[in-house]
Amino acid sequence: MNGSTKIQTSHRERLAVVYVRQSDPKQVLKNRESGLNQRALKARLIELGWKPDRVLLLDEDQGHSAKDTTGRDGFQKLAADVGLGKVGIIMGYEVSRLSRNNADWYRLLELCALFDTLIADVDGIYNPRDFNDRLLLGLK
Repeated sequence: MNGSTKIQTSHRERLAVVYVRQSDPKQVLKNRESGLNQRALKARLIELGWKPDRVLLLDEDQGHSAKDTTGRDGFQKLAADVGLGKVGIIMGYEVSRLSRNNADWYRLLELCALFDTLIADVDGIYNPRDFNDRLLLGLK
């Protein structure tokens, strides 16, 4: 995974969160492989140095659209935990799964930048404090 050098001890001392989400209840029932692939990201975070008990699977937003935060208690809790400095990295299969709403997405990016929280997906690890990484996250 690209960018593993961006991970510092201070990140590993905080929680690593795997955000698992599928937009539609039908996807959750019929496309179980996607959920399994997303949950498998926990192993990748352990490989990157997080202790297993410090990796949280956040899957309560399964079957909810990411067009806004209504009904997405997991996303709201995630944003709150980032703002409290509890999260060192957020990982999703694709970072676009975190939010399909620009206002929510950029608010989360800003929180991550302020509280030094990394964002990762299968393509790499991004630091929202870094201009180039922020540009890539904006495009994703």
